[in-house]
Amino acid sequence: MCLYMTTLARIIAQQCKQQGSCRFVQLSATCSGVSDIKQVVTQAHNEQRMFKRKTILFIDEIHRFSKLQQDSFLPHIENGTITLIGATTETPSVQLNKALLSRCRVVHLEKLTIENIEIILKRALSTLDVQIIADAVNSTELNADANMPLIYIESEAIQALAGLCDGDARIALNGLEMAVKSCKVQNNLRSDSTSSASGHVTITTEHIKMGLHRTHILYDRAGDEHYNMISALQKSIRGSDQNAALYWLVRMLESGEDPMYIARRLIDAAAGDVGLSDPMALTNAVAVFQGCQGLGMPACGILLVQLTTYLSRAPKSRELEKAFQRAKQCIHDHQGPLPSVPLHLRNTPPQVLAQLGYKLSDCNVNTFLPAGLEGVDFFN
Repeated sequence: MCLYMTTLARIIAQQCKQQGSCRFVQLSATCSGVSDIKQVVTQAHNEQRMFKRKTILFIDEIHRFSKLQQDSFLPHIENGTITLIGATTETPSVQLNKALLSRCRVVHLEKLTIENIEIILKRALSTLDVQIIADAVNSTELNADANMPLIYIESEAIQALAGLCDGDARIALNGLEMAVKSCKVQNNLRSDSTSSASGHVTITTEHIKMGLHRTHILYDRAGDEHYNMISALQKSIRGSDQNAALYWLVRMLESGEDPMYIARRLIDAAAGDVGLSDPMALTNAVAVFQGCQGLGMPACGILLVQLTTYLSRAPKSRELEKAFQRAKQCIHDHQGPLPSVPLHLRNTPPQVLAQLGYKLSDCNVNTFLPAGLEGVDFFN
């Protein structure tokens, strides 16, 4: 699950309160433990036995519970004592027990669209006593009615705010509130370059941009986006799309990703995706890795840009990667004990082999694969 989980919990709680058939309990895994769960379960038993009322338990940030703590839910979910709703920003299949997942249904919440955010912002404007105006509205029109709100906001400013919040309504609402309060303080409801003579204040796109910088890019250096974006970067290089590769690289750097991690993955791309079609790719990748160690951020960013572009434009060959996988498959699929190293390839002096009764003259010194694998070609 992704965003707005607390809001969903409140909606469920309100429904339970109206119907009266369920009891709603909310806990956070950041400040709760097994003892709190046991207390909720005991109360749920009593509610079910005495009032025939079910209990819905909502756990926020459920991934914070250890595997052992998650196991404590299992018997109570199975016997129907509680209905568990867990919220997490992490991947459930990674952070939650398989036994718990098998008893639950996973619902993924997507980011809100810009249109969704605009609707939410417009609803909030009435609470803040702010009215939307078009850019064409001049100060004379604003002064026409003394009963109109003292604060206005341009429609373009709302669109800009909706586009900057990365699909998170909470960030959008906080940004709107910050812009309104900032204009009230800075202008003090007096005349200035953006306010009318009667004290009207207009919030513009510039006010929004000054009050809300894009510092909230969804990214977690140990979570899903960390792996999703590095995968997107490497696949863009593999597809020779230099623009997409540059986009994902810069987005990771702007989100605070470790440049050394990116440099290591680019070495992997140089060896696995470019390979022998351009042997200098691996040399350049190692050089950039060393350069990133010496320079650090932000100076090493241009090194990563140069290498990413080079790898995107380079001819591609996965011959080495495929040969590597075929060789591994050959070893894993071998029936019986693995063949021994041929005598002429062993790190054993000929005198010792002679003492053991082996004769090198009986060996085919032009064969380097073990017995049974003669003629195997991993590259074709």
